[in-house]
Amino acid sequence: MKSVNKLFGAGLLTAFTASLCCITPVLALVAGTSGIASAFSWLEPFRPFLIGITILVLAFAWYQKLIPTAIRTRKEIDCECETELKPKFAQSKTFLGIITVFAIVMLAFPYYSSIFYPNTAKQIMVVDKADIKTKEFKISGMTCTSCEANVDHEVNKLDGIINSKASYENGNAVIEFDSTKTNETEIESAINATGYTVTAKKDH
Repeated sequence: MKSVNKLFGAGLLTAFTASLCCITPVLALVAGTSGIASAFSWLEPFRPFLIGITILVLAFAWYQKLIPTAIRTRKEIDCECETELKPKFAQSKTFLGIITVFAIVMLAFPYYSSIFYPNTAKQIMVVDKADIKTKEFKISGMTCTSCEANVDHEVNKLDGIINSKASYENGNAVIEFDSTKTNETEIESAINATGYTVTAKKDH
């Protein structure tokens, strides 16, 4: 049973690591240290492998739990009998089920992480439409929707931001702003403060 418990731990560890690049921006928001948001973005290329390992580990753990008694060795059956005399919650199917659900929640984190970010969009009073500028900022380091939300959250803290739309898929943020209240330099600084890096700018 110790081997099964080790599988539990391995499955949780790989599930957590697989989503660490997207968990970190949320933790950075909570801690108020946005600069660490991109600390684990380097893990993103390994995410498919970590997800695969998690699935394999948990599948094997379930196999160990559900394998028919007929194909177990006598030693394994004797061990199981001893366990049944002293049942432990950490060795139960219920516990394995909880671990599996938690692992799934962790693996799916990038798809719902944006809900942890408050809505910082503001209503801006536009005096002169000629003052409204739209700029595209190319950004490196974003890997999921959590990264997008982190960038938008920081940019929207600036006065004069009308709309901010970051996209990790496109590697950019298209930002509409009132040039009398903020400027490209301030916006670029806000983005860089998240730990992601502005690599280029162009009119949109």
